[in-house]
Amino acid sequence: MREDVPTIVRFVYELAAYEQAPHEARATAEDFERDLFGPAPAARVLIAQDDATGEPVGFALWFTTYSTWLGKPGIYLEDLFVTPAARGGGHGKALLTELARIAVERGYGRVEWSVLDWNEPAIGFYRKLGAGPQDEWTVYRLTGEALAELGGA
Repeated sequence: MREDVPTIVRFVYELAAYEQAPHEARATAEDFERDLFGPAPAARVLIAQDDATGEPVGFALWFTTYSTWLGKPGIYLEDLFVTPAARGGGHGKALLTELARIAVERGYGRVEWSVLDWNEPAIGFYRKLGAGPQDEWTVYRLTGEALAELGGA
């Protein structure tokens, strides 16, 4: 919901700090307003709340992908974050369970995401859920000046 935008911004910046890259986070509330709640949403967000207080304690930001090999859409989980004080309370599992439910309900073929190789707590958590690494693939990224140059700007 639109009223969650300040919470989403806060969680994104907390996640960037946790991932030791606070200087890379530049997204604004206006970016999320436009891209999550505009006429053509680029992504969707789930918010986890504390059962006792109703306060937001985490989020999952995701968007659909398409697998040509499966011939089906999928879900790419861009960000999963639970505040440090709320970790271990089942919120991360609840967010991933909801994403899996959405994928199954819609007939999607997969849910996938990236994790930093040093983030052992997250890796252990994902393995417990039955997720496995795709070690044979290397992620490439085109951004900044290289993107502008290749795109003709």
